[in-house]
Amino acid sequence: MDLARFCSSARVVIVAGKGGVGKTTVTATLATAAARTGASVLIVEVEGKSGLASSFALPPLTYEEAELAPRIRGRTLTPDEALVDYLEHHGMRRISKRLIKAGALEIVSTAVPGMKDILVLGKVKALEIARAADLIVIDAPAAGHAISFLMSPRGLGDAIRMGPISRQASEVIELLSDPDRCEVMLVTLPEETPVSEIVDTAYALEDRIGVQLGPVIVNACYQDLDGGTRAKDVQRLASQLDVFVSPREADDLAAAARFRRQRHALQQEQAERLAQRLPLPQIRLPFLFTADIGPAEVEVLTDAFVSAVEALPPVPRHVAPLSR
Repeated sequence: MDLARFCSSARVVIVAGKGGVGKTTVTATLATAAARTGASVLIVEVEGKSGLASSFALPPLTYEEAELAPRIRGRTLTPDEALVDYLEHHGMRRISKRLIKAGALEIVSTAVPGMKDILVLGKVKALEIARAADLIVIDAPAAGHAISFLMSPRGLGDAIRMGPISRQASEVIELLSDPDRCEVMLVTLPEETPVSEIVDTAYALEDRIGVQLGPVIVNACYQDLDGGTRAKDVQRLASQLDVFVSPREADDLAAAARFRRQRHALQQEQAERLAQRLPLPQIRLPFLFTADIGPAEVEVLTDAFVSAVEALPPVPRHVAPLSR
């Protein structure tokens, strides 16, 4: 599939997954891939302190947009900030910050469940309508909260039938349910529990929200090793490379190679189980043996992401509803 077509299929992509699966890294990777096509990208953090800015070797994001890389900008988005923005745009600049300082948001959100989420999603909707960028990538809450986060517009729409809140909820629902405007990209690890949870999340998102699901990102995949996994295989390779390896080192390297091959086999099993239970295309990203993810690592992941996208069959990304 052509990368430019892939990255322009929806104007808002919500990246979601269980905590610890690398969704923030995938957010940076998707944004970098889209920027390579010449598209402008806006990354939005909705929980804050996700460490996304560190992927670009920059300080933490704020509510004000900041340039992260060529054609990539980033910002945070919290309910308080979204409420101030909303009030100021509706001629209530004088009272907006007073309400926040007085804790009015906490009172309202307690009385109206889902209000915080609708404030954030409403701002995302406003950014999309204003064409703030060719592609807006949302670093969403962890999978469990992502469902309630995206469900909140329907809940408020059912509870409140009139007024600005009802109108806001209706417009957000229109955004989430339009596959040309929005889709969710789920991220998982090729392990038993994350795979089971992402399958449940996918069906919940489609059944209860009606949002379009993009390909599933299977992150941190071990690559298979070439060559043998015995000490004598290590010694033979060392001899070819003219490198000295002691017998003990050869044993340790062989054991490490066997472990990695076993991990690769287990991951393959889980990725295949995911494919059987969730009929969506998969994009597999490699495990990086580094302590931190910075610009260099994001470029490596982006190369892998682009190759995986180009290997996808040239069919429409908008897929039919899932069926169990």
